[in-house]
Amino acid sequence: MRLPDEPETIAQINIVPMIDVVFAILTFLIVSSLSLSKSEGLPVNLPKASTSQVQDSPAKITVTIDANGKLMVDKKLVNLDQIESTVRQVMGSNQNSLIVLNADKSVNHGNVVEVMDRLRRIKGAKLGIATAK
Repeated sequence: MRLPDEPETIAQINIVPMIDVVFAILTFLIVSSLSLSKSEGLPVNLPKASTSQVQDSPAKITVTIDANGKLMVDKKLVNLDQIESTVRQVMGSNQNSLIVLNADKSVNHGNVVEVMDRLRRIKGAKLGIATAK
């Protein structure tokens, strides 16, 4: 029983610690997801294609042609004459590799076709062209 002289106590819920915990968890998730994202190639402006499809392969090799025409295999600078041998070295004994070609949209079409032609000489390799959806 309550006596008439006692002040009534109001129940309170303090949500500030809960907000701190939620922001800490959110910060952890954002930072960890950024470190888990895999960068497959160098940043290039990919051409857009509405019919592009995602190709999954356990062994993926990325060949990049940047806007200046520089050629890279998995971020290693190579020239056009070395591309076949370099990709074969990266493939090793795995003959079911997917070679993804990241070509900047400003690169000359002839250069892209020449690189594709050299990559298609590699037996067992599948060739894919990266696009932006």
